[in-house]
Amino acid sequence: MSTTPLTASLIDLAARGQLPLHQHMDHATIAWISDNRPDLPLASAPLVSPQSKELLAHGGLPTWWWADPRLYTSLHGIRHAMRTAALAAVLAEANGLAAADTATAILAAAVHDCQRHHDQDDCGHGARAAIWLVANADTVWGHFGLTATPRRIVQAATAIRLHDIPYEAFTSDDRTDHTRAERITDVVKAADALDRYRLPKLKWWPDARYVREPAFDQLRGLAFDLVLVSERAYLAGVSGTSAVRYALAEKGLT
Repeated sequence: MSTTPLTASLIDLAARGQLPLHQHMDHATIAWISDNRPDLPLASAPLVSPQSKELLAHGGLPTWWWADPRLYTSLHGIRHAMRTAALAAVLAEANGLAAADTATAILAAAVHDCQRHHDQDDCGHGARAAIWLVANADTVWGHFGLTATPRRIVQAATAIRLHDIPYEAFTSDDRTDHTRAERITDVVKAADALDRYRLPKLKWWPDARYVREPAFDQLRGLAFDLVLVSERAYLAGVSGTSAVRYALAEKGLT
């Protein structure tokens, strides 16, 4: 459950520039998110394949995959991971990615933040997560009922490493790596950005200028609804995994 008291909501702390290292959703913040819904079209039912739905059903990842277990229930924890994986599935299939590439994008999105040290700007957390993924590849792929292959490991690790680096900040090596997993990386970065409606400042919400994804704006309504439904359920006492599964089921994603 959330540990942030209502007298110190995330929106209040963000306004004062005093957000803590570990940030947990609270009732005042989710009410503020609801009140500030952008002028978005109602989210239509996304189309995802049975394979993607099966992979999303495995989204309840173990706590020990997180570098700091305190982040498992935070803004960068399991709920963010599951929503990002679902958005990656929708984006991948909207782009016509092959089933294997879609699966790689879902898996990468699910673990992209697992090696964060805290909820503030944490430079290098993508690189740490990529290293962790390579070291635990058989465990991660096995959790999703898949078999790890060298090519898929490299593609997922590349997407994870680059997810927290702005395109304009890519080095020559980053650009070379990006070409090896371009479509998967672009999907993961866009899916991560779409889930920013959970953050307690409007200027931190999704912005298409920072992604390379034609379907980005079409999925804003879905992304907003997934945050609102799952975070409300979580604050009502449902576990983080169950809260997101409830939201995904409501949207036809499981």
